[in-house]
Formats: sequence, structure tokens, C-alpha cells
Amino acid sequence: MELNEIWTEKYRPKMLEDIVGQKHVVDRLKAFVKNCSLPHCLFTGSAGCGKTTAALAIAHELFGNQWKSNFLELNASDERGIDTIRIKVKDFARTMALGGSFKIIYLDEADSLTKDAQHALRRTMEKYTDTARFILSCNYSSKIILPIQSRTAVFRFMPLSENEIIGFLKHIAGNEKLSVNEDAYKSVVYIAEGDMRKAINILQTASVLGGKINEDVIYSVTSRADPNAVNKMLTTAINGGFEAARNQLLALLYERGLAGEDLIKEIHNQIFNLNIPEIKKVGLLEKVGEYEFRLTEGSNARIQLEALLAQIALMGR
Repeated sequence: MELNEIWTEKYRPKMLEDIVGQKHVVDRLKAFVKNCSLPHCLFTGSAGCGKTTAALAIAHELFGNQWKSNFLELNASDERGIDTIRIKVKDFARTMALGGSFKIIYLDEADSLTKDAQHALRRTMEKYTDTARFILSCNYSSKIILPIQSRTAVFRFMPLSENEIIGFLKHIAGNEKLSVNEDAYKSVVYIAEGDMRKAINILQTASVLGGKINEDVIYSVTSRADPNAVNKMLTTAINGGFEAARNQLLALLYERGLAGEDLIKEIHNQIFNLNIPEIKKVGLLEKVGEYEFRLTEGSNARIQLEALLAQIALMGR
């Protein structure tokens, strides 16, 4: 394994048919590519579900080796002003494509564009339809102005399933000759939350340590709270063992070096797995929301989490 390789790029599919999941999107895009045509597109969905990969695959299939000359990628969160649309985008759009009938302009995180920039983009999309096609990618389509939405074909990308992520990670592990157990794969999926890019990065980070990759290694390299440890702490508190639960909390904070915000997020996740009446879960969720707000306002993490544990212990009485 070459440590300077970024696996998200090394294993990025070059063809639409190789994209993991998103069959409902891929089938529609393949029909456009087959006819050598493409409308303006709006790709919407959560991070790491294949939006950029799909745009690059379209460029590869339409333009072959000349795809770089006919494809402009901009990150709208970095260049979000109206000048980006008036200068960079317009200059690229007004020239003819090489070996094709149009160029592709891909605007990643388009929901970060200012409203003025979006209105300028709308006019540019209309003016240069003969020479350019626009693919806009965003997490929240509601932040794209309606005149742009009405000019694009909308493709909604879904978060990837556990089986889809694990299947692709096993493909990578086989190529890189890694030893990974099933619990480690499930831990990666749990942390990634449907984000394939994040899952691949976690696997690559864990691989650098060498040896067999297990559940403990995954939580170690991601600095995430072990769900089992958090569940044990909450159960101990509910059963009246406040001092023991407090010691477990301090171990997570100071021995594992976890941040208060990360720990309270895992506490929120584990509440649903506790063997307590539903009405008590409702009360716990209300308390977690209150203490999470306190942490975001800058309160001391140890004091607030100990207070939360005290509330949980009182609720278990």
C-alpha cells in the first residue's frame, strides 16, 4: 500500500454502472449519456453518496480522454460570489467543446452560492445552453432558487445502505490485502452514517496502524465513543450506580480523550437502546437536548455531563 494514495480517489468509479447504489439515478443518467445528450442537472443528497462521482463519470463517458478539457469543477462554498459566475463560469461556458457538442460545468455545494450569484447563474445557464451543460450539486435543494430548480432535471441521491458500504469496503480491503473483521465493518458503517467517502477514509486511516483491523481500532482512529461503553455507562447510572457511571464517564473523557460534544451525541444514540419505559426515554431525550445546548454555548464539558448523568440516575429511581 502506498501511503500517499488517497483511496477515495483511487477507487472512485470511472463509469456510471460502477457507482455503488443509486440505481434509480444511474439508470436515468445512462439513458442521457447513451443518446449523447444531457439536460442541466441538480444533484441533491447527503455528503458522500456519489454526486461528484456521478458528474465525473458522465464526463468520462461523454468525452473519453478529452474529459478534462470539457469539464470545469468549482466548489461554490469557496467561490460563492457573483464574480465567480460572471468570470470563471462564463469564460468557460462561451467556448466550444473539444470532441463533443457541449462542455460540463459542475458546481459543487451550489447551495452555498449567494442569491445574487444564483440569479446570475440562471441567466448564464439560459445564454450558453448551446455550448455548456450545468450540473449543480447540493445538500439542500430548498436553498436553490426556484428559477434554477425549474431549469434542471432533479436527481435525488439516497444515503448508502449498510450492505452497499460494506461490500465496497471489502472490495478495497481485498485489493489492499487488509485483514478486517465483520465487527470493524459494522463500526465503520455506524460512524459513516451513509457517507461512503467517510467510510473509505476511516478504513485507510485504520490500515496505517497495520495488523488486524477490529472494532477497537476503528473507534480509536476516529476518536469516537464506543457505543458499548456509553451504553454500559448509561445503564449503570439508571440502575443507581452514579459513582461507577461517573468513573466510566471520566475514563471516556480523559483516557480516551473524547470531546464532550462527541460523547453527548453518542449518549443520544444509545438512549433508544436502553431497556427502560418509553416515557423515560422521552424525558432523557429532553435532558440531552438541554445539556447539548449548554455544551455548544461553551459550558464545561465535565460538569455538564456529570450533571446529565445525575439527572439520568434520578430518573432511574
